[in-house]
Amino acid sequence: MAEWLADNRAVFALITIIGLLIAFAWSIQVGVRQTRLRARDEVFGDPERTKGGWYWAVCGVSALMLVWFYYSWGTARAVFPNAANELCQVAKVNESMAPISAALPVRSRYLKSTMLVVRNGAQLDALASSMPEGVFSPREAAQLETGISQTRQLIALLSDPNYTPRETRDALAGVEGRLGELAARLDAGPGVMQPGADALSQPRWGTSEVEIPLLPMTPRGVLFDYVSTELVAVSEDFLSIRNLSPEAEALIESTGGLINRIKKADPEVSLDEDGEKDRKAYIKAVERIFKRIDDATIFPAEEMAGVNKAVAGLNNSVENAKGGLGVVESLFFPGQGIVKSRTQCTEQGSGRWLPKPSDVVVTFATLANPDMDNGGGYKGTRLLWWKWLPVANIVGFLIPDGLVDMLPGDYGAHGVDGGFMPTYKDHLLSFAQGDVYLGSVPMLDGHIWDSLFRVLVAMAFGILLGVPLGIYMGVSRLFKSFFDPLIELYRPVPPLAWAPLILTIFGIQDDGKIFLLFMVAFAIMVISARTGASGTQLSKIRASHSLGATDNQILRHVILPNALPEILTGVRISIGVCWGTLVAAEMLAGTTGIGFIENVARTVSDYELIWVTILIMGLLGLLFDLVMRWVIARLIPWRGKG
Repeated sequence: MAEWLADNRAVFALITIIGLLIAFAWSIQVGVRQTRLRARDEVFGDPERTKGGWYWAVCGVSALMLVWFYYSWGTARAVFPNAANELCQVAKVNESMAPISAALPVRSRYLKSTMLVVRNGAQLDALASSMPEGVFSPREAAQLETGISQTRQLIALLSDPNYTPRETRDALAGVEGRLGELAARLDAGPGVMQPGADALSQPRWGTSEVEIPLLPMTPRGVLFDYVSTELVAVSEDFLSIRNLSPEAEALIESTGGLINRIKKADPEVSLDEDGEKDRKAYIKAVERIFKRIDDATIFPAEEMAGVNKAVAGLNNSVENAKGGLGVVESLFFPGQGIVKSRTQCTEQGSGRWLPKPSDVVVTFATLANPDMDNGGGYKGTRLLWWKWLPVANIVGFLIPDGLVDMLPGDYGAHGVDGGFMPTYKDHLLSFAQGDVYLGSVPMLDGHIWDSLFRVLVAMAFGILLGVPLGIYMGVSRLFKSFFDPLIELYRPVPPLAWAPLILTIFGIQDDGKIFLLFMVAFAIMVISARTGASGTQLSKIRASHSLGATDNQILRHVILPNALPEILTGVRISIGVCWGTLVAAEMLAGTTGIGFIENVARTVSDYELIWVTILIMGLLGLLFDLVMRWVIARLIPWRGKG
């Protein structure tokens, strides 16, 4: 049986998908028919509303399974078994063309030459204004200034089309022509191309341990494979092109010799160890920039226009040649799709147990000291302090770069003199990326704040999403029957069992920890709100109906106040569970937070520090509980008073 499933996974997946679709549609049809038969007064307060409704459970499980199949590419495996193999060949084309694309504004916004000119020009300006004093003789300082000036001249020479050698232009034109020929070959279609016997003998995608066959198994795949092979040679020829005019070669030789002479220290200058270190570092920085320019991979922007146009045309031809494959890729291959990596194509969608109290106090004082230079904080981070957060960082986080990309016009390119003139899109991009000064605002910072932030954000999402769902589960048979099996499926699983998977998917930064805590808080808040809503006395519901109250009024003024004690109790419980889960998650993977401190302390057997973290966690837990008691006393003063 197991062997049959391994060989027929695609067929099995297709049958399962069809069955789930039928179950999903049928359960909705039955549920809607049953809902129409119910009396209006059963919507609120009738205990019968929580009984039956098994068809909604079928609907929920079917929906969950269909989503799982979709994101696991089960649908693609079943319905489009050759799609992954063809996308593998497209990935080969992208990989083969990567060296050329990297030099052009294809997957980035600027020419590689432009980025080299801007970055190295800025570094030269910084070096020219920061020459260390007292480590160079006047003669050496003058030579360094000359070397920096000649490097700038070299940038200008390489950026000026008037100094581009004929052989360089011919080589770029040759690359352009070959790219055009490959685009025309793609436009012509596969023709008589057919996959070979070795390719057809490969196990199909999803039917064996080999996930994606590497050799092309369709005529269209053979065409893409042919183009990718030809592109390898074109890319190699492109990488061999250099922009070295006689003037540039002479300037390179002159500048290189000057830097080598400066490396020999002037006997008239006596330096101590720090001075010698500063001297070597400065010369090395100048030489490093010069060697980058010496590679002669900077081309005038207008000389790359033809190659850029040819690459764009080839990319369009690739998309056209994909045909319906492009639709399949966008609909049934969520995420990053298929990528080529080396020789395979892969799917993309991680002592003293009881120290003295004085030792604990000293350790706590050290951690709480915000002066990092004098041993405060822990591992380069303060325990709890504040910092100035640039407003530009917030703006850069809120505005996607893609909005700027969609605007008309082009980004700036370097001119014939090696200078860079930004366009309005460059300025807008700087604003969207937060590369501007907009002032700063104070913000909490430190290990304690990082832990508090993760808990508070997760709790906020858990309350905002869990409470409304729980309320509707308490008053609606549909909601309870649909969501209850799903929540009860993952709720009994310990949070730490989810932690390795969640942290692998989302990473070890805040995203993964917050999502893990949200899963904990969400389940608790749903159950609390559901219990409170379903416990509303039927007499109150019917009395409200008799007074002419609408369903929304009953929900707001009767059911919600009745559920509020349970909801707030759920908040108290979820905060405690989230706090414990967070510490454990930070111990598993993290670079900041209370759990991270305790984990490091455990590895080095620093028990004083362990006790401090336990004390901090206890105090924060007590603070949470006191705040919740105050909130409960203010919001539901009638609780416990009959």
